Amino acid sequence: MVFGKKEDYKDKKSLIIYFSRADENYSVGYIDKGNTEVIAEYIQKLTGADMFKVEPEIPYAKDYDTCINEAKERQTSHNAPIKEDIPDISSYEVIYIGSPVYWGDMPEELVTALKDLDFTGKIIRPFVTHEGSGLANIPSQIKEVCKGAEVMNGLAIRGSAAGSSKNKVEEWL
Repeated sequence: MVFGKKEDYKDKKSLIIYFSRADENYSVGYIDKGNTEVIAEYIQKLTGADMFKVEPEIPYAKDYDTCINEAKERQTSHNAPIKEDIPDISSYEVIYIGSPVYWGDMPEELVTALKDLDFTGKIIRPFVTHEGSGLANIPSQIKEVCKGAEVMNGLAIRGSAAGSSKNKVEEWL
């Protein structure tokens, strides 16, 4: 079966798994809610999907420069424990995976959260927030981490435009 149209997904049980960080973000300054979370909430409102936010056990620094250095260290060491594991995903057909772009990839906490789950037969729809890198390596990284899933075309939203991108999200859905 080929998917891709909005009507192909509307009756499928869906889950949004995402990572998002507030505080100082590139190009937008200090924010109370992360850009990826804004997009995840749009998707949730438009689809009725369940949501799970991946949170680091050790929070990132509030300032951007320190945060990106911490992100690079976590990616290099593959050491990024999370507060809580993702609940059982077996009943979900469509899984939206949302991420900011950190050094061309998704934050290591998402890798930690996803790597041991069974994605056999699942449809994954990736979405990212960025400030110029588009989807970067994230779709290929998801294919590598989420074995057995069919990874569909992703959505890339500039973080600085997250708050005004509901129509773009709706078109993608």
